[in-house]
Amino acid sequence: MTVTDDTVLITRPQIGPRQLFIDGQWREAGAGERFEIVDPSTGKPVTTVAEADADDLDSAVRAARAAFDDGRWSGLPGRERARILLRVAALVRERADEIVAVESVDVGKPVSLCRPVDVVTTAEQYEYCAALAQTAGGSNRETPLDAHAYTRREPLGVVGAITPFNFPLILSTSKIAPALAAGNTVVHKPAEDTPLSALLMAEILTEAGVPAGVVNVVTGKGSTVGEALLQHKGIDKIAFTGSTAVGRHAASVAGENLTPVTMELGGNAAHIVFEDADVDKAIGAIIKGFVFNTGQFCMGGPRLLVARPLYETVLGILGQAVPGVPVGDPFDPTTVVGPMAGDKHVRKVEEYVRIARSENARIIAGGERLDLNGGYYYKPTVIADLPNTSRVVQEEIFGPVLTVQPFDTEDEAIGLANSTEYGLASGLQTVDVARAHRVAARLQAGIVWVNDWAMLDPAVPFGGVKNSGFGREYGPEALESYSKVKSVVISLA
Repeated sequence: MTVTDDTVLITRPQIGPRQLFIDGQWREAGAGERFEIVDPSTGKPVTTVAEADADDLDSAVRAARAAFDDGRWSGLPGRERARILLRVAALVRERADEIVAVESVDVGKPVSLCRPVDVVTTAEQYEYCAALAQTAGGSNRETPLDAHAYTRREPLGVVGAITPFNFPLILSTSKIAPALAAGNTVVHKPAEDTPLSALLMAEILTEAGVPAGVVNVVTGKGSTVGEALLQHKGIDKIAFTGSTAVGRHAASVAGENLTPVTMELGGNAAHIVFEDADVDKAIGAIIKGFVFNTGQFCMGGPRLLVARPLYETVLGILGQAVPGVPVGDPFDPTTVVGPMAGDKHVRKVEEYVRIARSENARIIAGGERLDLNGGYYYKPTVIADLPNTSRVVQEEIFGPVLTVQPFDTEDEAIGLANSTEYGLASGLQTVDVARAHRVAARLQAGIVWVNDWAMLDPAVPFGGVKNSGFGREYGPEALESYSKVKSVVISLA
């Protein structure tokens, strides 16, 4: 579960006031407004960031449009774009300590996980997309026409990327890297609470050789900057990750301009433990599935379904193991679970635990805040014996909370797993290969893990079904979302 780097000690960084990044230049917001960024582990301000408005957003879109139209990026051969993207990856690795420090103080991520997960994933995604940039293209098409027919794969234009607070670095990269590989320009609106790594990446992209105007970062409120981005007629595609409620609104607003969208939305994944599972291995995957990133993981596994013969055994092991998971300061290299991103997120978890208690559920572990340095901590919590209709089971809690339910048959387990409105991820524990394939085929989710959790790689696409959204990130499928196909048919008569 814990990945540490004993050779490097990461300390809290000193970060000066940050500005908007538009057309290759750092600038203050037009109205001169700023907002505070708070360290979730202490509840204290870290720095201030420029608060953009609709006019600032318009400037960013115009810069991105000019950069696209004059071909300073889209006009480069794919191999040249790839060379620059590989340089981005190299710089991410070179500046890993700095990135880890910024991401950890911004979001509360333990440094023990931020380097091998967030930083390495970011570098690998740019490397993977560099390969795609060199190989993407059209194809000849055989037809009975007296003609030569072929297709061209072309960039869409200006991409508006809207990213959430929980994985600022990874989820911005999952949009910006394939968008750039395809030849697009980008206007990025990061989450208001966690914009620091987006601004740092703007520096790195520029240092790598990405031309001015190709990537623009506009910080501010979703209600102003985000809304202006969704409504802007100069945007050719919206790439959004966030809650289902906000995503539904975003898709509706973008739809007024018929702007294509991809939506990676909320999740509430089920993790099924069949009676033949390797329990020791399953426990590790179970705990990772619900405490990773302090449970603020849309592909986390907060719903555990256990075959009835193993039910009390698994609960007993979890009751002993979960309280021993190290919770604390994200800059302590022994920490596995850091703070939640803010007080409002902790209060949301508290409300769901209150509901569980009112429904006479068993609290196997946790169930309360952790008072530590003024930060936003909540103890990893395991809850048993809730009905499947409970809000605690059916809704996305987005915190370090695991609900546990028993089942008697394979069909019942699949029915319970598919019983929520979400379909982003799912998983199962079994040593029966036939069962693994059979159940995976029936689970309503964009990605299914067998005998582990959160196995992600830039080559493997992920995305949602049902109310978890549509479109795919990662893999060659991602590049398809940032390009369009044009057919050319030349008469030979």
